Amino acid sequence: MKMSPTLSATVLMFACEAASATPVFWTDWTTSTATNGFTGNGIITTGTATVQVTYNNPQGIAFFQNGTGGTDFWTSGGIRNNATSPYTSALVDNIPTGNDLVALRYAGNQTLLFSQAVANPVFSYVSLNGNGYAFNQDFDILSFGNGSANDTCGYWGCGTSSKSVVDLGGGNFEYLLLGTGEPHGTIRFKGAFDTVSWRSLSNEDWNGFTVGIQGTAAEVFSNIPEPAILALLSLGVVGIGFSHKRKTG
Repeated sequence: MKMSPTLSATVLMFACEAASATPVFWTDWTTSTATNGFTGNGIITTGTATVQVTYNNPQGIAFFQNGTGGTDFWTSGGIRNNATSPYTSALVDNIPTGNDLVALRYAGNQTLLFSQAVANPVFSYVSLNGNGYAFNQDFDILSFGNGSANDTCGYWGCGTSSKSVVDLGGGNFEYLLLGTGEPHGTIRFKGAFDTVSWRSLSNEDWNGFTVGIQGTAAEVFSNIPEPAILALLSLGVVGIGFSHKRKTG
């Protein structure tokens, strides 16, 4: 098997750095329909809020796991260990939930929509190999499964992840997530988001993802009044693109 997604996001950023590891509230994927290709629905429950998550892919997907069955691809050698998982780090305490996973297959655009602004979303990926993601918004690589004592291999094996910045001219940049071997890991975007969109650059069967958040924007950016957050979110749209290749299994 093999993989290739691309991601672009609607995001207004105000930088906020977590001081220490924090629990991530992961999406609980629940239902799906064939609406406009494929539409998956999920819920993120934080300490004080419930965020509806809607994922749409007009091209369709490989498969969808809502936690009630299927394989737990978030394990490392069949073991869940928050201390050594390729998905946890100094900023992320906990592994993605259960078997919840969206597995991609086809090239094309897709979108995640949050019912309210969320803070510092994290994107965990299964088996990024032979390709990469080209974002036009900067991100941090938090962790990946390199086989070390701190980051054990992912479900499909070990790999590395790296970031490269490409100057496109005219003040435009691409931020590339690249990999060798069988990367499994987590990246994070800093700021407030209500939409994340991306484009899979090639057909690839298959690559998986899920998304989590630190909290809602209102919860995390508590020193910024909610109307100000919403006003910032309305100021503009920044596209994020990611491209990602392949996986063997």
